[in-house]
Amino acid sequence: MFGLIGIIISLGLLMYLAYRGITVLILAPVLAILAVLFQSGDAHVLANYTEVFMVNFAAYAKAYFPIFLLGAIFGKIMDDSGAAKSIAYAISSKLGKDKAILAVVLSCAILTYGGVSLFVVAFAVYPIAAALFKEAGIPKRFLPGSIALGAFTFTMTALPGTPQIQNAIPMPFFGTNAYAAPLIGLIGSGVMFGVGMLWLTRRAKKAMATGEGYGNHNEEIIKEVDLSKLPKFPLAITPIILVLVVNFLLGKYVFASMDGTFLKAFGGIKISSVQGIWSLISALVVSIVISLILFWKNIESVTNTVNKGAIGSLLAIANTSSEVGYGNVIKTLGGFAILQAGILAIPGSPLISLAASTSILAGITGSASGGMSIALGVLGETYMQKAIVLGINPQVLHRIAAIACGGLDTLPHNGAVITLLGITGMTHKQSYLDIGMCTVVIPLLATIACIIFGSLGIV
Repeated sequence: MFGLIGIIISLGLLMYLAYRGITVLILAPVLAILAVLFQSGDAHVLANYTEVFMVNFAAYAKAYFPIFLLGAIFGKIMDDSGAAKSIAYAISSKLGKDKAILAVVLSCAILTYGGVSLFVVAFAVYPIAAALFKEAGIPKRFLPGSIALGAFTFTMTALPGTPQIQNAIPMPFFGTNAYAAPLIGLIGSGVMFGVGMLWLTRRAKKAMATGEGYGNHNEEIIKEVDLSKLPKFPLAITPIILVLVVNFLLGKYVFASMDGTFLKAFGGIKISSVQGIWSLISALVVSIVISLILFWKNIESVTNTVNKGAIGSLLAIANTSSEVGYGNVIKTLGGFAILQAGILAIPGSPLISLAASTSILAGITGSASGGMSIALGVLGETYMQKAIVLGINPQVLHRIAAIACGGLDTLPHNGAVITLLGITGMTHKQSYLDIGMCTVVIPLLATIACIIFGSLGIV
């Protein structure tokens, strides 16, 4: 019991100190060691650090670094070339100021669904979104929620084929690809998009009816977009389409039909455990090459763009790898057996406990990818075995885990939330109610709906 108390204290400090701004690169190993010291018997601190924490840190980086790297480079190319802004402007101009919220949500959704990182999307869309909201007289406090709905929810976790890392993590655990459980993914996406739009539009109309407008934001500095320098929309959207199409074709037909006997020389892994990752890596490489060809003249310095994208990926992968290392230290401790038994004892379908464990850990770490990585690293094999016994399609496990990680992850201490508020110049008090509703409450409702349909055998 003393060991369990140590784990709870460690988890609580991780959540609190991360919110206070201390990097998880320091927090994860220090708090993992703290949990070790609470365990009865000899506390092998250095052994746990070098042989558990760092081994699993390295294993995660080995598996997912290419996706972080390529995704960051692709996003930086789309940003620096103006292609991301071109897409956002095209959508907003077509829909007009009367549908400003919808325009912002769709702009963010298309970019994230095409593989552009969430942070790049927020930076790229904000200037256009702010001008659109100002023209329409919509209170600016609803702008962060609109960006969050488009970038942090259904295109991140639910839409089949999304190349975001949250959709890639379950692949090796369940032998799936990015298009796993498409019907469930569409159901979850429909709930998140539909209810989220209903919430934001009703709230905005109610505020405007009382006379509230965009507001005075004297500190606001928005650079005007020179439309003449942006790539044309058909060119700008081409790399986005390529990511999705190449990923689908390779995962569905090429790698899926490949004879994997040659993998015996590489440790005997199965082709099903790597085909999803290989497809996504290949799709991102193709799109990066094509985008460089299309936007060469729009980028001031290709070398600087690629270098900044590559360097920017390092912190993201290091943070998530640290959280995975932390989780794997925790799972080796005696006190964790009590937590594990409690999670697995949740009544009903194993889909419920899978969603609960993933969402709770994502909330504690403040990271969707980090929480899901810990949950699947600790319990993924157990859930896979249960699925085989109960006849549950592994694709359903993939989609439920992905959607569930996008719920409690965006509690107020989440780094993406803090960054988004910083970009838009808003505060938690002004905008978090709408962010929280669109990225926490509604995704949790979508998770419940998907569990129900998944339990009925819908894939």
